[in-house]
Amino acid sequence: MEHGWRSQNLKYAILLFVLYMSALCAARELRTKIHDQNLVKHVYEHAYNRTLAMTLVQYASAVYMDDLSSLLSWTCSRCNGLTEGFEVIELVVDIQHCLQAFVGIAEDLNSIVIAFRGTQENSLQNWVEDLFCKKLDLSYPDMPGAMVHHGFYSAYHNTSLRPRIVEAVQVAQQKRDGFTIMVTGHSMGGAMAAFYSTLVPKTIRVTHEHDIVPHLPPYYTHFPRWTYFHFPREVWLYDVGFGSLTYEAEKICDNSGEDPSCSRSVSGNSVADHLQYYGVSLQSETWGSCGIPWQQAQMNKADDALDNIIPSVELRAPRVLPKGLIDSSQHSSM
Repeated sequence: MEHGWRSQNLKYAILLFVLYMSALCAARELRTKIHDQNLVKHVYEHAYNRTLAMTLVQYASAVYMDDLSSLLSWTCSRCNGLTEGFEVIELVVDIQHCLQAFVGIAEDLNSIVIAFRGTQENSLQNWVEDLFCKKLDLSYPDMPGAMVHHGFYSAYHNTSLRPRIVEAVQVAQQKRDGFTIMVTGHSMGGAMAAFYSTLVPKTIRVTHEHDIVPHLPPYYTHFPRWTYFHFPREVWLYDVGFGSLTYEAEKICDNSGEDPSCSRSVSGNSVADHLQYYGVSLQSETWGSCGIPWQQAQMNKADDALDNIIPSVELRAPRVLPKGLIDSSQHSSM
């Protein structure tokens, strides 16, 4: 019993450190060298719908599942509720970088859904990506002078993730021509999903109460050139009431990305608030490795040059992806 208690405490101590350091480097994904915030406001539109947000957070939760056979067949313990009936087109599991995502079709939303998994607390590679906070100059549509977190950018663009997702979306579009595209993710997954935010302009960034990640590094009002800022529009979830007589309220924030009356109005000191949104758990169920527990007989799969596994509902020829590939020809296709 004592060993289990120590192990659990160690787990959350490590997780707290990762979240803290990750937030120090990367809570605000984009930084501009100019002061024209009207340009930022023009790009992002307000389109918040609570039911839709709760649906997307369930997809963001499901992508954390370790059992890929049940995830592919959409029979996992988190593959129900508002996401029931979802059809997975492809899972992308990058073992080398401990990344996971899926692409599929949601008939009830008339949409193709892309979900990115967040940081695996046991993954050294994820820690390196989170902590590699050197900023890169970025060619970002309608935002001259943008810069981006190096680790998150590399996790998406320099791994097997991006080309496989683009290919899977193309397959989904052939099946459901005219469907919209929705992208969701939590923690590191949310950072990668943010790369789509100008291509999917109705973008919402949900924060929860005292979640530690959105608060660091601090926003320095008097030094805008040297600080980070979030993209809009934020929706802040917070508790109202006392003790057991509390309920979750939500505030749709202004279009600045840094509304002082939203999550910036409270301290960011909670790991628990980071791991649960809308009452949905956003972490892996087990403290395990980046291995793949699956029933091989139940899945079609392809392997790439790095021994990554790409389970698919359709058996297609394996695609060899050289290490560090960036498929620039498809950069603007989504």
